[in-house]
Amino acid sequence: MSTTTATRTSAPAPAPAKRAATGEGRIGLRANLRHIGALARRNALQIKQDPESMFDAVMMPIIFILLFVYVFGGAMAGKGNQAAYVNYLTPGLMAMMGMNIAMAVGVGINDDFKKGVMDRFRTMPIARSSVLIAKIIVEVGRMMVATAILLGMGFLLGLEIHTSVLHLLAAIGLSMVFGASLMWIFILLGLTLKTAQAVQGMAMLVLMPLQFGSSIFAMPTTMPGWLKTFTDYNPLSNLADAARNLVNGGPVAHSVWMTLGWAALITVVTAPLAVAKFRKKT
Repeated sequence: MSTTTATRTSAPAPAPAKRAATGEGRIGLRANLRHIGALARRNALQIKQDPESMFDAVMMPIIFILLFVYVFGGAMAGKGNQAAYVNYLTPGLMAMMGMNIAMAVGVGINDDFKKGVMDRFRTMPIARSSVLIAKIIVEVGRMMVATAILLGMGFLLGLEIHTSVLHLLAAIGLSMVFGASLMWIFILLGLTLKTAQAVQGMAMLVLMPLQFGSSIFAMPTTMPGWLKTFTDYNPLSNLADAARNLVNGGPVAHSVWMTLGWAALITVVTAPLAVAKFRKKT
């Protein structure tokens, strides 16, 4: 008598690495954080190899504070009394630094796609959001450098802290949070528009009304009614007022909560759109 042994064959399950490479499966939090750290290090090394990319973060705060203090300071606070204007202007310029650094993020993302760098990242087994988050982390670092230089120049020109160092650190932290939220807008622009020149042009259309139609440079009380209304709802005015009152003293609750609310709203709306656009961009 003979016996036959039947064997069953089944298709092998796809390997985890293959699933990840094709965008299937789910990347864990620990792996995601590791990818963000590696990509942030890569972006930081790029800055080290190209120090000229820090030119805007280093020179912008110096040029802006000198220009506005000595051009507008006399008119705002009286001739020879520019030091009083320094305490009004410097906290407001912290908000302006975030806007200008954020614009550079969109241009950089657009340029990376032109070079094919982002296409390579999208073939790797990493979360798509980690590429963009790593970019934001490094740009927040550049924003901190710009803010430190701005405050250093402010102290040289007569800036005084009328509250405490903790209040100053809170103003800096608030500026970083809001600046990081703005970066999602410009990342979305960088992923949507075809050229870096188009990103810069669109960014200027956004930047100019928000910066100069705000309380950064002058008190809104002298503005016409329609412009004052725009200024009151301008998120940069809320940030400038919050930072100014944290440094000089004054009520901060309303402006701080408004700034945090704007930052949360901008991030919730634009971050998912930016990640989705990053996945689909060709």
